[in-house]
Amino acid sequence: MPDEFDLVVVGGGINGAGIARDAAGRGLRVLLCEQGDLAQATSSASTKLIHGGLRYLEYYEFRLVREALIERERLLGLAPHLIRPMTFVLPHAPHLRPAWLIRLGLFLYDHLGGRRRLPASGGLRFDGTGLGSALAPEFARGFHYADCAVDDTRLVVLNAVSAREHGAEILTRTRFVSARRDGALWRIELADPAGGAGRAVTARILVNAAGPWIAEVLGAAGRQTDKQVRLIKGSHIVVPRLFDGEHAYMLQNPDRRIVFAIPYEREYTLIGTTDVPCVGPPAAVSISAEETAYLCDSIGRYFRRQVTPRDIVWSYAGIRPLYDDAAQNASAVTRDYVLDLDRAAGTAPLLSVFGGKITTYRRLAEHALEKLAPFLPAAGKPWTATEPLPGGDIAQRDFDRFLAGLKLRYPFLPPNLAERLARAYGTRVLRILDLATSLADLGPDFGGGLHRAELDFLVSQEWARTAEDVLWRRSKLGLHVPPGAEAKIAAYLAGPAIRAAMPVEEGSV
Repeated sequence: MPDEFDLVVVGGGINGAGIARDAAGRGLRVLLCEQGDLAQATSSASTKLIHGGLRYLEYYEFRLVREALIERERLLGLAPHLIRPMTFVLPHAPHLRPAWLIRLGLFLYDHLGGRRRLPASGGLRFDGTGLGSALAPEFARGFHYADCAVDDTRLVVLNAVSAREHGAEILTRTRFVSARRDGALWRIELADPAGGAGRAVTARILVNAAGPWIAEVLGAAGRQTDKQVRLIKGSHIVVPRLFDGEHAYMLQNPDRRIVFAIPYEREYTLIGTTDVPCVGPPAAVSISAEETAYLCDSIGRYFRRQVTPRDIVWSYAGIRPLYDDAAQNASAVTRDYVLDLDRAAGTAPLLSVFGGKITTYRRLAEHALEKLAPFLPAAGKPWTATEPLPGGDIAQRDFDRFLAGLKLRYPFLPPNLAERLARAYGTRVLRILDLATSLADLGPDFGGGLHRAELDFLVSQEWARTAEDVLWRRSKLGLHVPPGAEAKIAAYLAGPAIRAAMPVEEGSV
């Protein structure tokens, strides 16, 4: 007999993980399947921000901005380890946007979402301030406002962890093959891309959160919709640190697009993003020479120090599956989401998720469950607005005090390692450090402070299976480890000891 679920969610990005978490916490039987690793595509290729989207005000997206600002405040409280406030500096270029328009936008930004935890915006004069020291001398004034930075992939993983702890089954590296309606049920076929045995399951509801692959999932389910997804590529570059301080910059370009320059991984600056139509398969995207030049030119317009392609230490690109609202300019395409419910009388529902942004994922999931409520009479009430994400149950939401206490409890940890572990795992870092009294108790260091105890935790608790999963998604240690570290990690992950630590569910497909 096939396994029976209330919901099968296709797609292990932020929307799929958020929906699976919400549904499982309402007492529903949930399975999430992802063809690759969690957050392997769009959700790990963001600008790493939890923000309201200041520039969306220009496109009159007031509902979206308000919802995003409310969620920004809420998520900051639910995951104080993962999400941190950041000051953004907006140098004023009078020929692009007048000062009065920016002041109006910032006033709305301060007040639309009921700001409580973050400081208000204001004007700046750069003379004699560290905020302007890296800028070209012609920029004498500007503005500041507050938003938040986030580790996007860890946000996805922690939602999946929470979903599992509420009873969901999470299957990574599991391909959705097909689905067909059989009265009030979906009969679904899943497959192991590595060639393992397939699996048949049934579901009362099928949720298509496949992002760039949303059309393929619809086709495999034998369905069509009049709604379309518009695939937009966004690329980023990482360069050695351009400026001191923990503030970021929001830079206006002549084409009216915005590029951010953000402190990243202590030693670097993250620069992005672009907005260009996707050409070709979404799985095989990379930054183009034109995008690289665009981002370098954006920095050159504002900073004393120029950036060239030779300075780039890492780049990444991802596809945003935006709802196609027929906007001619890729930058103007709505970042709002649309939930499309397909259900003929007496048949099993199919819910497809178009668009969305990482900041509003939790509210999107709530909306999805609201839309499905008529088919789930036994489902519990909304709950994700108040329960912290795993590791987020930090006393008084005071991360600095938590970190200070961690350093006192484990004085042998180098300061950078203590902060990285606290940021990544929050209170659950104790499951890694446990009774350790020295670094040696954490096992061998594979490079960059990645010890065996942490690696074992990532495998047993967070579905890490490859060196890439560990170095570029569960962490960004790929920027810090010495040559040869990736091969050492890969060899360890292929060994018999680590295979024994993998969860039982690995063998179910």
